[in-house]
Amino acid sequence: MNIPRLVFFTKGAGKHKDKLQSFELALRVAGIEKCNLVRVSSIFPPNCKIVTKEQGVPMLKAGQVVFCVMSENSTNEPNRMITASVGMAVPSEQEHYGYLSEHHAYGETEEKSGDYAEDLAATMLASTLGIEFDPAKNYDERKETYRMSGKIVKTRNITQAARGDKNGLWTTVVAAAVFIL
Repeated sequence: MNIPRLVFFTKGAGKHKDKLQSFELALRVAGIEKCNLVRVSSIFPPNCKIVTKEQGVPMLKAGQVVFCVMSENSTNEPNRMITASVGMAVPSEQEHYGYLSEHHAYGETEEKSGDYAEDLAATMLASTLGIEFDPAKNYDERKETYRMSGKIVKTRNITQAARGDKNGLWTTVVAAAVFIL
């Protein structure tokens, strides 16, 4: 079975006259440009350990097929704000799976986009664990409910924001949870 044992979070932004090259430059800043990235859905594996980007990137080999949950966004509209976020929610029981979520937006701040992605992951996990919550409440109030339940131990997000290049170059942002088997 290919169940990841480690994960690290990374982000980057790139600008170039070609959209694809701006994406590659964003991946380069994130440290994952040398890999063949395979996007997967939103499950945080049981017993998966979180490591830093500085620990994770050296474990990757050029050309390696690497699974990740990635969010990306691009624009060539001058000054347009773009974001890419990955949110995470991990249960207190390490043997249970958690959730990762992707969110990308136009016009949102880095904080708003990150909170939204984190809320998505936490809400998916809360509903899986049977935690009662009021979806009409704001995220800060729901986050307190999740924490008080004792069933969700950790939430976080990684978000990259950027403004579209003033001269119309393509600007791309990426955020990713990168798995290591």
